[in-house]
Amino acid sequence: MKKSTAVVSAGALALLVVAVALGLRPGNDPVAAQQPTPSAVDVSGAAVARLGNQRVSPEELKNLLASMAPESREQLRDNRGALEGWIRSRLAEKAVLEQADAQGWRQRPEVQQQTRLAAEQIVFRDYLQSVSQVPADYPSETELQQAYEAGKAGWVTPVMYRVSQIFLAVNDPQNLESVRKQASELSKKAQAAPAEFAALATQYSQDRASAERGGDNGLQPLQQLVPEVRGAVSRLKVGAISDPVQSAAGFHVIKLTEQQPTRVATLDELRDHLRQALRAQRQEQIAKAYLEGMLNTATLSIDGAELNKVLEEKL
Repeated sequence: MKKSTAVVSAGALALLVVAVALGLRPGNDPVAAQQPTPSAVDVSGAAVARLGNQRVSPEELKNLLASMAPESREQLRDNRGALEGWIRSRLAEKAVLEQADAQGWRQRPEVQQQTRLAAEQIVFRDYLQSVSQVPADYPSETELQQAYEAGKAGWVTPVMYRVSQIFLAVNDPQNLESVRKQASELSKKAQAAPAEFAALATQYSQDRASAERGGDNGLQPLQQLVPEVRGAVSRLKVGAISDPVQSAAGFHVIKLTEQQPTRVATLDELRDHLRQALRAQRQEQIAKAYLEGMLNTATLSIDGAELNKVLEEKL
């Protein structure tokens, strides 16, 4: 997978309070959704999971998925273990909150104070976001081109390698030699008939995701490969097949199917990234100007004596 090294820095425009304000969005904040008291717990209706009086409703799971970036959402959909882990954690969290509510924990002064502060921050972030909206047509094509030219030295992509593999896992140390022998036999078969590599990978590779693609792992920079595989790939010529390479997980028979030299990424490749970065930078600028405008009043005063008293007190 291609990854550019492009980064657009906000530089001096990154005000700490603005970064905090814009870094969290409604729906991602752990205190944004307050839990009901035990008497108000709704145990009726559909649920994807239950724990005593607590449940995770389909709506709650849908809201979680909707709040995620599309790529992360698809990864979670495909990772049943991770999804069920989140469900278990959410049920455990609700059960703990139920116990806390039963003991009146929400009424404790220190908890109420933290709740008020958290609510203030949620309102602050949400409102600041609303008053710092970036025009829909920003950036223009000219501004995108200018940003691309200004950062061109940083748009260099590394050498990319398209690697296919036949992977054999070693799940039991006692099977090490038998797996090594099988990997060696497969390597010799592939080296004798390189065109048959994809078929061998589909049949024998235990990395099922790549096996379905004939062993293809896509284009990657060398640094993203397993260290042992990295060394083997760096010595291969395009079309060549390696002897078995042993890693901590097992044995890899590697074929280098393509190598792309280092180059400067095009504007079309970076367009979405640049647009998002420029819009985020502009939103920070607008938010900073808004905050500075709030402070630029004749009524602002700081009592130095009172400030010193507070600082001198031992807490």
